[in-house]
Amino acid sequence: MDNQRNLILAIALSIGILLGWQVLFPPPEPAPVTPVTGEQADGTAGMVPPSGQSAAAVPPGSISAPVLGGTEAEVRSNTLAKAPRLRIESERLTGSISLKGSRIDDLILSTYREELAEDSDPITLFSPSGAPHAYFAEFGWVPVAGGGIRLPTAEDVWTTDRETLSPDSPVTLTWDNGHGVVFKRVISLDQQYMFHIRQTVTNNTDQPLSMAPYGLVSRHETPETTQFYILHEGLLGVFDGTLEEVDYDDLKEEKTKTLTSTGGWLGITDKYWLAAVIPDQTQPINGRFHYKTVGNGDRYQADFTGAVVTVQPGGEAVATSHLFAGAKEVELLDGYANDMGITNFDLAIDFGWFYFLTKPIFLALLFINKFVGNLGVAILLLTVCIKALFYPLANTSYRAMSKMKKLQPEMKKLQERFKDDKARLNQEMMALYKKEKANPAAGCLPMLVQIPVFFSLYKVLFVTIEMRQAPFFGWIQDLSVQDPTSLFNLFGLIPWDPPTFLIIGVWPLLMGITMYLQQKLNPAPADPIQAKIFMFLPFVFTIMLASFPAGLVIYWVWNNVLSIAQQWVIMRRMGVAP
Repeated sequence: MDNQRNLILAIALSIGILLGWQVLFPPPEPAPVTPVTGEQADGTAGMVPPSGQSAAAVPPGSISAPVLGGTEAEVRSNTLAKAPRLRIESERLTGSISLKGSRIDDLILSTYREELAEDSDPITLFSPSGAPHAYFAEFGWVPVAGGGIRLPTAEDVWTTDRETLSPDSPVTLTWDNGHGVVFKRVISLDQQYMFHIRQTVTNNTDQPLSMAPYGLVSRHETPETTQFYILHEGLLGVFDGTLEEVDYDDLKEEKTKTLTSTGGWLGITDKYWLAAVIPDQTQPINGRFHYKTVGNGDRYQADFTGAVVTVQPGGEAVATSHLFAGAKEVELLDGYANDMGITNFDLAIDFGWFYFLTKPIFLALLFINKFVGNLGVAILLLTVCIKALFYPLANTSYRAMSKMKKLQPEMKKLQERFKDDKARLNQEMMALYKKEKANPAAGCLPMLVQIPVFFSLYKVLFVTIEMRQAPFFGWIQDLSVQDPTSLFNLFGLIPWDPPTFLIIGVWPLLMGITMYLQQKLNPAPADPIQAKIFMFLPFVFTIMLASFPAGLVIYWVWNNVLSIAQQWVIMRRMGVAP
C-alpha cells in the first residue's frame, strides 16, 4: 500500500470522525416525564410534583412588555428607576435587587469588559423585565392546589434592613401578606458570583399552610449566539448527575421539557457567562425548561420547584438555595462543586465529548501559566511536554518514514519496470517492504496522535473564559480570536481593512510554510496526482486556519517546528538526505 495514500485517508477519516461525531451522535435524550394536563393561570404548563405530593403551580416568571423609547442604555436606566432598589457591591459584581418582586435583575460583571479597550463597557449580565434583553433570577413560593394562601408576587414590594448587599453584609427582605403570614428572605453574597438565599415562612394563622419553594432564571428575547456546533449556548442543567442541554431553537419547538432530580442545578448559559439556580442538594426537585411567546417576544425560563412543605399554625418553614451569576471560570466552578457538593458544576463549560482530554490539557495550561504568566508561552511549553510524552511513538514513525524515503529509488525502479502490471507492482512493492522491514502505515501515526490534541486545544481556546482577551506577544492581544493581521494589506502597511475571508495573518502563513517544509522531509508521492494534492495542502490549511483562534495556530506552527527538527535529526542519523 502506498504510504501517501494511507496518510491522506488517515487525515480525512480522523478529521471526519472528530468533527462529525458531535453532530451525528448527540447525547441521548432522557426518558420523558409526563406533564400535568392543563394550564396555569399565566398560561404555562403544569409540572409533576415529587412522588406523593400535591401538585403545585409552576414558578411564575414575567410577562412584562419592553419599555419603548430612547437608547438601550437609557431604557434600561429608566426601567431600573421604576422600582425601589437594594444595591449590590463587591469587587466582581455591581448592580441591584428590585424590592418590587424581590428580583435579582441588575448585575454588572465589573472585572470583564466587552472589548480589549480600557474604556470598553463592563459586561452586563442581568437586566430587569421591561428593559432590552431582560434577564433575571427570582426565588419564592408557589401554592399547593387549593391552598388558598396569599403569596408574594412580582408586584409586591418588600422591605429591607439595609441599603447595600455586599460580601460582608447580608440583607434581610421581609413581606407580610396582611393575613398572618410573614415571608423573609436572607440574601448573602460571597467574594465571587454565588448568592445564598434562605427563605423563611412564618405562619401566624390558625390553619396549616402548604407551599413549595421555587427558583428560576428567566430570559427575554433570543440572544445572539456563536452558531458553532461544538459549543452549547442555551438552557442546561444537571439532573441526578446527568447533563441536559437544550438549544434555544429546540426549546422553541418542544415548548417545555421537565425532569426530576435530587439536588442538581439548572440555568441558562452563554459562551462565557452562566446564570444558574441551585436547589438544596439533598432535596427532590422538579426541574423545567420552558419557552413561550408574549406578544412578539420570546421568553425562556429554567426553573425548579422543591418539595412541598406544610407550615403548622405558629410554625415556620425554611428553604435554602443558591444562585450563580457570573463568569464560567474553571477553577471557580470546580471549587464550588467541591465545597458545596454541586454535582458536575464544571460541566457548565462545554468541554465536549473529549472532556477526559480537553479538561486535563486546560488544567495543564493553567498550571504552566502560574509560572510563566503568559498563556501563549504556556501553550508552547505544553506542546513540548506533549511531544516528549509521545516521543517514542513519533520516533518510531519518523524512522519508518525515513526508511521509506531511503527506499524511494528502488520503488521508482519497480514502478518503471511494472508500470503496465499493477498487480505485479503491488506484489513486488510488498516484497520490498518485507525485505527492508519498512512499514508504510507507520508514517501516519504522528498525525493521528496530533488530531485529538489539536481538537482538544481548539475546544480549550474556544470555550474557556481564561483564554478570552489573553495576550501573547506583539500584535496577538487575544489568543481566543484569529490573528488580526492580513497579507492583503501588507500586515497593516496599506490603510485598508480587507474583508473577513482575506484576513490571512502572519501566524497562519507561518503554519503553511512549516507544513510545506515538513512535507519536503517526507517521502514524495509516486503518483503525480497525489503529489499535486500534497503541494496544495499547505495552501488549503493556511486559508482554513486563518480564521481559527491565534493560540491554536501558534500551537500548530510550534508543533510543526518541533516535528521538523525531530525528523531532520532522525534522517541524518539514518543516512537519509533531508
